[in-house]
Amino acid sequence: MTNRYDEKERRIHCAFSEKCGGCDYAGMKYDNELAVKQKYIEELFGEYVKVDDIVGMYRPIHYRNKVHAVVGLDDSRNVIAGTYEENSHRIVDTSDCMIEDSQCTDIIKDIKELIASFKYQPYDEDAGKGMIRHILLRKGFSTKEIMLVIVTAGVAFPSKNNFLKALCEKHPEITTIVQNINDRRTSMVLGKRNIVLKGKGYIEDVLCGCRFRISPTSFYQINHQQTEKLYKKAIQLADISKNDTVIDAYCGIGTIGIVASKKAGKVIGVELNSEAVSDAKINASINNIKNVTFVNADAGDFLVEYAKNAKADVVIMDPPRSGSTPEFINSLLKIKPDRIVYISCGPDTQARDIKVLVKGGYKVTACQPFDLFPHTEHVENVILLKR
Repeated sequence: MTNRYDEKERRIHCAFSEKCGGCDYAGMKYDNELAVKQKYIEELFGEYVKVDDIVGMYRPIHYRNKVHAVVGLDDSRNVIAGTYEENSHRIVDTSDCMIEDSQCTDIIKDIKELIASFKYQPYDEDAGKGMIRHILLRKGFSTKEIMLVIVTAGVAFPSKNNFLKALCEKHPEITTIVQNINDRRTSMVLGKRNIVLKGKGYIEDVLCGCRFRISPTSFYQINHQQTEKLYKKAIQLADISKNDTVIDAYCGIGTIGIVASKKAGKVIGVELNSEAVSDAKINASINNIKNVTFVNADAGDFLVEYAKNAKADVVIMDPPRSGSTPEFINSLLKIKPDRIVYISCGPDTQARDIKVLVKGGYKVTACQPFDLFPHTEHVENVILLKR
């Protein structure tokens, strides 16, 4: 079976889907998949508000602008690169993924061949030996810039210059290459140290008319087209004016806060990851935005302090899949913003948090799901709450 896309029914056929487990809805008509996701959101939030129709993708393939491959050996000692088989640490050698950017997939194929020809040893996590652990690629949807991150178990990179020369001859479109050192016995992909081997060590992309710097560890949504629709809707629901103070909680590299700042009086972005905050500050200056400040703190801790002597008109929150913390939700109820826009990639934990906010005096007035991850079970959801 070859991997292919059925244009008429917008369904994907994938030879790896059963082993890899990444695409829960491979083989299903896309409209049917959207109906399943719509029903899921309606079951969670239908008691509060009429759920708007899910926003799907026109052509739901090759949308992932971040592509990650684990490097290893198969039983015949050939170099393979792909994803872990579901619930295991066996690598599925995925050569033509239907949801990953196809240019990035081609680069990984050639890197596999180069690893073999340069006789680099893939890392063996059981033995804790070997050199190459992971390949990570990120691509700017608007800029077409490509960053390659090669994750190695140590600093040593024999014949590095020859390897890079051979790779860049095949793929001159790669704008920057970073060696990331991960010397810990861990399932985490990236280590703490980066060595820039080519280019600037980051790429840039344009989202909602603003320019953003993306470094190896930056959180940046993987589906550009759908993210633009999602952010525009979230900011429209927030109904921001020049009199408003907006808090962008869990702000990452500042994407939502920077886009929202055009309409707001003042924006405060809060993020626990210090590297993301550094990127956010750079992003504000790239876009010449003066009415945004970024704070490196736990969002809940920050709000508890903030609630003591200040108020906010709007809080936009986009927590991780595990949802928000009780401390954060309680501090929201203390500062009593007029409007809360809650963006979530984990609607079940979002439903848990919404229940507390509704008990605390808020009303759900809008609910809009988006399909940011076609062919997978994940669905993104935006909810507006008013006091």
